[in-house]
Amino acid sequence: MDIISQLQEQVNTVASLAFNTFGTLQRDAPPVQLSPNYPEPPANPPVDDSVNLAEQPKLLSAELVKAAKQFDALVAALPLAEGGEEAQLQRIAELQAENDDIGQELQKQLEAAVSLIQSVRELGCPVWYKVVLCPCICICSINGLVLLLQILDAESEIKNVNNVAEKELRQVQELYGQAVDNCLNLKKPD
Repeated sequence: MDIISQLQEQVNTVASLAFNTFGTLQRDAPPVQLSPNYPEPPANPPVDDSVNLAEQPKLLSAELVKAAKQFDALVAALPLAEGGEEAQLQRIAELQAENDDIGQELQKQLEAAVSLIQSVRELGCPVWYKVVLCPCICICSINGLVLLLQILDAESEIKNVNNVAEKELRQVQELYGQAVDNCLNLKKPD
């Protein structure tokens, strides 16, 4: 489990312990008369002898402190940001520029592939027909062979990209559904 998930889990633990501690203190606190104008509050029901009411708040508070210390240890284990905020912003800008460059290159490749496919379609017959039944395109023209190979590569790459994109979309939809379920059911993530 990564450090962020451990931190989230520890926050949940601290919150649960705090909730239980406060609830137990409230439940077991002796009644107190707020004003002499009010009647004496009723006494708490008898408590099981096996539970030591004096020790229970100490145990709960010790668990709460232990969980808080574990949280502090996890925070201390986080990697330090190198160079401060300015360096991080510069790194983000560099990564964004790199991402934009790669995106432009992929866009150019996509446009080239679409152009090649359009060129083949304008000839009026499918690629397999040009390769099998029209050997003059492949034999008489090196450019024709290169064009067909590029078209086949482009079509294959487009199919692969579409398959990957569809798979990632399904994964995102599944994770989103799990997150919604967890939020609605107040359930801890697995």
